[in-house]
Amino acid sequence: MLAAPDRKLDAYWMPFTANRRFKSRPVLFDRAEGMYYLQPDGHRALDATAGLWCVNAGHGRSEIADAISSQARRLDYISSFQVGHPSAFEFAERLAALAPGALNHVFLTNSGSEAVDTALKIALAYHRARGEGQRVRLIGRERGYHGMGFGGLSVGGHGTQRRAFGNLLSAVDHLPHTYDAKHQAFSRGEPQWGAHLAEELNRLVQLHDASTIAAVIVEPVAGSGGVLPPPLGYLKRLREICTQHGILLIFDEVITAFGRLGHGFAAERFGVQPDLITCAKGLTNGAVPMGAVLVDAKVHDAFMQGPQHATEFLHGYTYSGHPLACAAGLATLDIYERDGLFERSLGLEQYWAERAHALSDRPHVQDIRSIGLLAAIELKSRPEQASLRAYETHLQCLERGVLVRCAGEALVLSPPLIIERAQIDEIFDVLSEALGRVA
Repeated sequence: MLAAPDRKLDAYWMPFTANRRFKSRPVLFDRAEGMYYLQPDGHRALDATAGLWCVNAGHGRSEIADAISSQARRLDYISSFQVGHPSAFEFAERLAALAPGALNHVFLTNSGSEAVDTALKIALAYHRARGEGQRVRLIGRERGYHGMGFGGLSVGGHGTQRRAFGNLLSAVDHLPHTYDAKHQAFSRGEPQWGAHLAEELNRLVQLHDASTIAAVIVEPVAGSGGVLPPPLGYLKRLREICTQHGILLIFDEVITAFGRLGHGFAAERFGVQPDLITCAKGLTNGAVPMGAVLVDAKVHDAFMQGPQHATEFLHGYTYSGHPLACAAGLATLDIYERDGLFERSLGLEQYWAERAHALSDRPHVQDIRSIGLLAAIELKSRPEQASLRAYETHLQCLERGVLVRCAGEALVLSPPLIIERAQIDEIFDVLSEALGRVA
């Protein structure tokens, strides 16, 4: 299963990877189909991670591959600067129709990181367009992840990710994270404790003055921080405080959009209407890189002032609205709708949670959190060896044909939405065995 060390691996500097460790014992996959990854030697691994939170419709969907191929033969590339192509407008219309409330304008990017940086820039420019250019402060949250662009890293709340870069955006502050094991351990869905932590936003308003704050950005469910569902009522209270003080509320739904929580967007699940939503990952089923910012009409319309010939928002990317990405996105939305994958996800949630929480008595488990088709099994750390136990469990699972992801000392699970109950059983049976084998 593990490939032999090969000097040909040296050139690629891998992201978010201990490169020296990986290249001493590389794990390479060269095919994928349905719920499985396959290695060159034929070893098969059940994908319990949807790639990286993104392959919601399963691997190797011929409809998506055919759409990409057809688009590439017809129109491989055209800029979205001052010209366009039909698929970009069709895709934006489909997204706007799926989005909750008045989020009926779409700015297309190439990744979740770019979507976050774009949303932050929209927020800053929106207030300037309204004559409130002093609103420059951005509020993130501890343990939040918003990609690795300078804006997203600045509002992100993982100290280990920020530490190496030093000089990030200065007009930024952070809400405290919402997790407290004493009150929330082994929670299913929204914890009952913790809504009061939203009041910390009022403290930041008092500290900085509301007239200086442009936006608050949060993940409805913190994903990379270890699957941290919001306390019951927490997001609604953030919405109320933002509305009261004229602050934009941004939901980073790069992970939670497109069925992961049983709805098109987490905003629908929690009954909270943000002003902007960022999304990516499941947007194209991971087949072509793409991100998007869904923008409320009032925010969009504030830009549509002045001379008609003037560019309203001086921002964009060479590959914004790329034809192949739009083709993949349209085919992906078709699959979600035709196969009822959002509803399917919701229908599997209870069984998924039951199997996840059945691991509570396994060795080293100190917490389990689940919501939608997401789960995290958090392990106790060994002294002086933080995160190694989770990594070793990941390897044990891979040897037994299941791919799980470790984030720190948490094993994070987010399978494709096409998963069957028997495959849910396989994931948690293998995890149970692996936990018993790790010291």
